[in-house]
Amino acid sequence: MTDALVERMAPEELWKLFQRVVPPAPVRPQGGGHRRRGDREVLAAIIFVATSGCTWNQLPPGFGLSGVTAFRRFTEWTEARVWAKLHRLVVDELGARGDLDWSRCAIDSVSVRALKGQLTGPNPTDRGKKGSKIHLIVDRQGLPLSVGISAANLHDSQALIPLVRGIPPIRSRRGPRRRRPGKLHGDKGYDYRHLRRWLASRGIRHRLARKGIESSRRLGRHRWVVERTVSWLSGGRRLHRRYERKSEHFLAFTAIAATLICHRRLTK
Repeated sequence: MTDALVERMAPEELWKLFQRVVPPAPVRPQGGGHRRRGDREVLAAIIFVATSGCTWNQLPPGFGLSGVTAFRRFTEWTEARVWAKLHRLVVDELGARGDLDWSRCAIDSVSVRALKGQLTGPNPTDRGKKGSKIHLIVDRQGLPLSVGISAANLHDSQALIPLVRGIPPIRSRRGPRRRRPGKLHGDKGYDYRHLRRWLASRGIRHRLARKGIESSRRLGRHRWVVERTVSWLSGGRRLHRRYERKSEHFLAFTAIAATLICHRRLTK
């Protein structure tokens, strides 16, 4: 059962990519201690927690390790920025195959309830209850290129510049690496003159709904892809409600969900 479960949660293609970003296991100079669990089994367990939404203590015994071990390795890899590196690597592979469409990208955010922790704040759309936001930019097909998190009371406009800057240099099938969309679509939350100027100065055309002039619905035929990606993110049930005290742990689960979305396209 263990091998089948590990293979299902961490398939061979994803495991090969993960091996390129995972740091080597620390060496005990004094020797002794328990045998370190295999990285693939731990990766599969972490993905199970991310997608099922279970707690670490509810991890099924079929993985052959405890929830404490999985959480400890998750923390270790989060500190080493493994999840961000893995997401970038998967997106890089998509770019090299020509599977990214940079012609029209879209930006949006989604709020989630948060019980406690860093980067939480009163959600203005949820009766002031504490929450966090997930921000993302996707390509024309809805593949997440850049993700970030913030408190729920951070205005969407403040996330645009960090998100665009957060797009890594991605390989192309032909030519140099690319990190700027041809055009960026957004709703009225991004309708600010300084953002329009900033995008234009970087050669990025923009289509942001204008307040009091037009409805965001007119952008629906191009923005629906990012709304679909938000629903894909909900496939990572750990993102339905934030339980993590540390913001970097919540961001790690967001990066894992984005990686799985991109990896599904990679294996089609």
